[in-house]
Parts: sequence; structure tokens; C-alpha cells
Amino acid sequence: MPRDFSRTLRVAEQIQRDLADLLRLEVKDPRIGMVTLTDVEVTSDYAHAKVFFTTLGDADQIAAATEGLNRAAGFLRHELGHRIKLRSIPQLHFIHDESVERGVRLSQLIDAAVSGDASNPKK
Repeated sequence: MPRDFSRTLRVAEQIQRDLADLLRLEVKDPRIGMVTLTDVEVTSDYAHAKVFFTTLGDADQIAAATEGLNRAAGFLRHELGHRIKLRSIPQLHFIHDESVERGVRLSQLIDAAVSGDASNPKK
């Protein structure tokens, strides 16, 4: 099945690449720290973009990173305007992506079940 390479998907991928560079090189907020952008979803009218991120740490660190990213959203949007040639740059909405933590938890459960089966062999 061929992948749909619509303009919206290409814009979302470009925003993700440019935001990753900006977070790594330009943003100096210590609350952000080690943030990984996992996905960007842009609306069809390019008015809003959901930016999904993950970071290491507990709930307090995740909340601090979310607050730091939301505080830097205006600066990031302004810098995206210089890098991406669009008529309007979307509003950035940062959302913590829990799928990575959920995947790790499921993997640990599967490993525990497999090791439990290996320790109790059937006759």
C-alpha cells in the first residue's frame, strides 16, 4: 500500500525536523532538557499543529517540560516562520506522548510472562 505523501504530511515532517533543531540549538530553558519529538499533526488549513513529545522523568518533570515548551511556543513559531515558507505558521500545541512508556510497560509484562513460562516447564 503506497504511503500518502500529501502536502500536509510533508509540512508536518518539516515542522518536526525544524522544531527538533530549534529545541536542540536555540531554546535555553532548563525545564525542557532532553525532549524528543515523536510526531507532528497539522490541520488541513495549517492553523494548528499538535506536537507530540516524550521525555525522561517523573510526572513533575513531564509537567515542567510541557510548561517550558508551551512558554517557548511563540518563539518557536516565530523561528519556524523564518525557516518554512508558508503563508501562515500554525499555532503549536505540545502534548506529552505516553505511547513510549506504555510500550515499555507492555514489553516488561511480556518479558515477565515469558520468564515465568520458562521457569515452569510443562511435562
